[in-house]
Amino acid sequence: MPAFSIRPHLRPTVVLAYPVVLSQLGHILVNVCDSLLVGRLGKTALAAIGVGVSTSTVLLVLGLGLSMGSVPLVAAAEGRRDFPALGRLLVSSVWLSALAGLVLAGLGQLLPFLLDLLGQPAEVVALAAPWVRVISWSLFPLMVFQGFREYAEGLGLTRQAMWLSILANVVNAALCYALIFGKWGAPALGMVGSAWATLLARVLMAVLMAGYVLLAPRLAESRAAIQSWWPDAATGRRLLDLGAPIGVQMAFEVGAFSFSNLMMGWLGVTAQAAHQVAITVASVTYMAASGISAAATVRVGQLRGAGRLGEARQAGFAAYWLTFGFMGLMALLLIMGRYQIPLLFISDPAVVAQAATLLLIAALFQISDGMQVVGLGALRGLEDVKVPSVVALLAYWAVALPLGYVLGFVLKLGPVGVWTALLLGLTIVAGVLLVRFRRETAPGAVLPTPEPTAMN
Repeated sequence: MPAFSIRPHLRPTVVLAYPVVLSQLGHILVNVCDSLLVGRLGKTALAAIGVGVSTSTVLLVLGLGLSMGSVPLVAAAEGRRDFPALGRLLVSSVWLSALAGLVLAGLGQLLPFLLDLLGQPAEVVALAAPWVRVISWSLFPLMVFQGFREYAEGLGLTRQAMWLSILANVVNAALCYALIFGKWGAPALGMVGSAWATLLARVLMAVLMAGYVLLAPRLAESRAAIQSWWPDAATGRRLLDLGAPIGVQMAFEVGAFSFSNLMMGWLGVTAQAAHQVAITVASVTYMAASGISAAATVRVGQLRGAGRLGEARQAGFAAYWLTFGFMGLMALLLIMGRYQIPLLFISDPAVVAQAATLLLIAALFQISDGMQVVGLGALRGLEDVKVPSVVALLAYWAVALPLGYVLGFVLKLGPVGVWTALLLGLTIVAGVLLVRFRRETAPGAVLPTPEPTAMN
């Protein structure tokens, strides 16, 4: 696409994206904080936090994806200036997210029973199980936050969630330090203290985000259009139709990386700790690209809702180019800092050396990782969510993980083999989604008209 055609969309995308980037980073920085502080307790604790994060995060991203179904619908309704639809979407998205949070929190209580069946070191499981139980309860307030947040972001209001995420991370870091090490009069709970800190911080996020959406004067018109505070059945079904495939796609992707963590456990505590360092760093850059992806969903959705399909295509490619530049820079930083970054987490020489090798591979898949997540965002703006889920299933679970087992265990390449296969999986998804977006938005392509969420 010619540069002149996407240039007008670069600044609006950046303005939308940077608060979402910081807000998205808020989710992952919770895990970064946990890993940095828990790493001071030794490599067994660091490996345990990796197992806990990898298993519970599958549930977390399933919920996050489900809540994202509201964004393209809200964006399209905003493009049409359809306030009754916006009112129904607000009520239904919050109800759906809250109910999903309760279900996910309950499912999370079952995860510790699975850890013994996954071939992990016994000392790692003993530390991970109580952490998982507590962190799972935090999924309910997190999903309440998401229900309000995704509605606001669909309207293009992204800064509020950004500031709340920054505040929550400050609170989480302080509570982590206090509850892990017993500072400032708090009990010394060790590793599980970080889970309690996250739970408390997420409750704060939910309360403050709900307060903003329900009280802010700028949202008065959509609130005034609310006819009932009970969810609308047709709107709820539409949210599920979009959100469920997004959640499944995200669960397939994160599940693949989570299973790779379990593979590392088969290779020993050192490999698992090194994997946790590298995947934590890579997840930070991924969530930044995910913020640009969310901006692409809003921009493409609003322009499509307004009937400006050519501009929707241009906005999608503007997001692609921004992501390419950002992730290319991140790749260079990871290559240059691959020996220093692991020292922020742990000083064990064997863990640091192995993590440095994995960070080199992580640098190689920065571009693929960024391009696939922005492709997902652009396609969500077109309400195209089902095919990307199938692509993720095949690329990660039919190609990357089996190949990772062959390279890592049959050919004895160890962690390098597993990560090389993940690189291939990301590259396949990125390429397929790029081709699909180009085809679905090509001049002359006929896109289905955005569906109303319910009858007025």
